[in-house]
Amino acid sequence: MPRELSDLKVALVHDWLVSAGGGERVVWDFHQIFPDAPIYTLVYDREKAPAWTRECDIRTTRIQRLPGGPKHHKALLSMMPKAWEALDLTEYDLVLSSCSSCCKGVITRPDAVHVCYCHSPIRYVWDLYYEYREGTSSLKRLVMPGIMHKIRQWDYLAAQRVDHFVANSDFVGKRISKFYRRESTTIHPGVHIGDWPIEEAGDYYFVVSRFVHYKRIDLAIEACNKLGRRLVIAGSGGEEEQRLKQLAGPTVEFRGFVSEEEMAHLYAHAKAFLFPGMEDFGLTPVEAMSHGVPVLAFGKGGALETVDGGRTGLFFDEQSADALAECIERFESEGVALSREEIAAYAHAFSDEIFRESIRAYCEGVLSD
Repeated sequence: MPRELSDLKVALVHDWLVSAGGGERVVWDFHQIFPDAPIYTLVYDREKAPAWTRECDIRTTRIQRLPGGPKHHKALLSMMPKAWEALDLTEYDLVLSSCSSCCKGVITRPDAVHVCYCHSPIRYVWDLYYEYREGTSSLKRLVMPGIMHKIRQWDYLAAQRVDHFVANSDFVGKRISKFYRRESTTIHPGVHIGDWPIEEAGDYYFVVSRFVHYKRIDLAIEACNKLGRRLVIAGSGGEEEQRLKQLAGPTVEFRGFVSEEEMAHLYAHAKAFLFPGMEDFGLTPVEAMSHGVPVLAFGKGGALETVDGGRTGLFFDEQSADALAECIERFESEGVALSREEIAAYAHAFSDEIFRESIRAYCEGVLSD
């Protein structure tokens, strides 16, 4: 088998391409390293996926051809294992997967190398199973235990097929060890770090998010309601959108989906960025810091690996509106140690360029073992 990357036949694998989020940014970086590699994915929505994918060789599973498959793929969890195993990847020397669901289960040649960049073990199957179950209908709660038991068995076995795991954070690496009994190497995902001008802070706090429960945007709203502070929220979609809008007081403003130019402007002029959820990594705090903006974050999960407490931001230890409100007041009275220019310089350690260099070096290293 050839061991130089330039000599290898490479395939990229990603769970699904139906939106533009953090996982898709990772695949973009993989595509920059291996521009000729096809991208295998469960389903593909050309209109909702990132525009750059339209120029790529996208290959889907049989779920793409099912009526409503691209739209309702998450409801077809029980069908995903067979769909991934049906893909023939025997022509490839290196398979690089970007996985938070089932795509790690592809079958590769015995002498091929499969590197899995793991965003997380399947959250609604493992650590967040009970939380997801409580939020579903009574009918789903009735059938979930049997389905999830089988998926856990398959997911564990699928993880044993992977040759090398890369975790997007130490936080995720611990879950890979817990649920899959596999070791991993942490390489933080890349964030687009532009040559942003450092602006003077405005009078508002800022949040960027989808409106799903675990993001805990309700805590940011309640804290700003309590303090009477201006809060600007960018983002849309998710099961909590209506509830959050009803919760918002007169100082809270929803901007919905915004352009890249408006997003950059909102980041740059924010007094601070609020991050009340517990994320596996969390791209948005790094994006905020790249504009020189301090981050006020819940002190668990991936934020502990990106925000430098006391210097580029502050942490609050209890996931509650009162704790976040106290953190905001502490920030207003004490600030952080670094200037906005220094915070922006700090964020460059998480750039796309560094991520691509790290992934390339990692692949070269495992191929030479």
